[in-house]
Amino acid sequence: MPTAEQPPNHHQNGKEPAAPCRTCMDFKSWSKQQRKSISTSTTAASAAKASAAGTEVAHRKADDGRTVSGGSPPNCPLDKERLGRYTWGLLHTMAAYYPTTPTEAEERNVRTFFTSFSKLYPCEYCAKDFQQELKEIPPETKSQHALSQWLCRIHNRVNVKLGKPEFDCTKVNERWRDGWLDGSCD
Repeated sequence: MPTAEQPPNHHQNGKEPAAPCRTCMDFKSWSKQQRKSISTSTTAASAAKASAAGTEVAHRKADDGRTVSGGSPPNCPLDKERLGRYTWGLLHTMAAYYPTTPTEAEERNVRTFFTSFSKLYPCEYCAKDFQQELKEIPPETKSQHALSQWLCRIHNRVNVKLGKPEFDCTKVNERWRDGWLDGSCD
């Protein structure tokens, strides 16, 4: 089993990841790993940037551009909006780390996951709607790119139904796996 110091080989088909996987490490371990890669000449600037990033967590942009700050107290049940936002985050992250060349078993597992998910989702209306989406447009499981693009199209169909803006599907890996090209996620 991988340790916090040694991130897991994350769906790279036997290749080591280029950088530690943020989704596989706790924040403290990830920060420590990042500090090791920073040269001593930029330590002060990086520490200031990390501190600013820590305070930024309370005020993020939602996928539709709205500023999201706070919400319900952290120990309260999720409302429909927060549940949806967090669920989409999980689903997109799963797709982002899906194998580039999946095995038949991995393809079967992800199809089974989406079918089961659509039956167990706690919002009954949302679950039934997702079941219908799966009938109309079944998951595309041949690659990470195919699955991520399929999920983005499904998410955009839901966004249209809710009157929300659509997401540019050419940017799914930037948003959910690699981080924005402007470095704002670093």
